[in-house]
Amino acid sequence: MTNAGLVQAAKAAGVAANSGQRGRIAARAWVQVLAEIPLFAEVSDRHLRKIAALGSIVRFDAGSTVMQAGQAGDAFYVLLDGKASVVRRRGLATVPMRTGAYFGEMALIDGRPRTATIVADTEMTCLRLGRAAFLKLVRAEPSVSLALLNALAGRIRDLEDAATA
Repeated sequence: MTNAGLVQAAKAAGVAANSGQRGRIAARAWVQVLAEIPLFAEVSDRHLRKIAALGSIVRFDAGSTVMQAGQAGDAFYVLLDGKASVVRRRGLATVPMRTGAYFGEMALIDGRPRTATIVADTEMTCLRLGRAAFLKLVRAEPSVSLALLNALAGRIRDLEDAATA
């Protein structure tokens, strides 16, 4: 579920994060990553910069659980470096994730329990965007809410078109 632009942006952000770069360089890299994610497709550059400023870099050791199915949805992640797997219900195959993958985006909006478990296959570096800070920004900037609604409506339309094709 990644595209070439997102993978490229995530790799650049991963390099910045792993080299300890902070400030403008890291923030610029995070904006480029967020701009490639469908949920944020309608968000203005100015607001993307504000959202990126809320993010933090988190690292996970190989074998660690990033999120557990059933836990409260409190954050969104973009995989900047490393590999992970989505562990699904019994009987369903795991789904591999690589640089550029993102997960937990619906948690930003509804905060409902996680529907899947994510396990780090290797050491991982992720951009983490917490729900509480994100909601504070959305309340202060209603145009962000409208942009998110437009993006979600577009995704629903795409799913409906695919189902009827």
